[in-house]
Amino acid sequence: MDPVDEVVAALRGRDWERLKILLHPYLHWTEDGVTTRGRTKVLARLADAPSSGRPVSYELRDGQIYRWTVGS
Repeated sequence: MDPVDEVVAALRGRDWERLKILLHPYLHWTEDGVTTRGRTKVLARLADAPSSGRPVSYELRDGQIYRWTVGS
């Protein structure tokens, strides 16, 4: 399965354990012009307010999502 599809499925299912495996520890997650850094902080943010959709761009590092950008 495509890494983006895996992340989107984990987000929809609120499967935090699976999502943790898919996200790099030094993740950069940008949404609505705001960047959150670090897997722990991103997971906490997503638990409060799920992501609004698929990324316009992403980057993999060590087989995990390292950068994820939603929006312009």
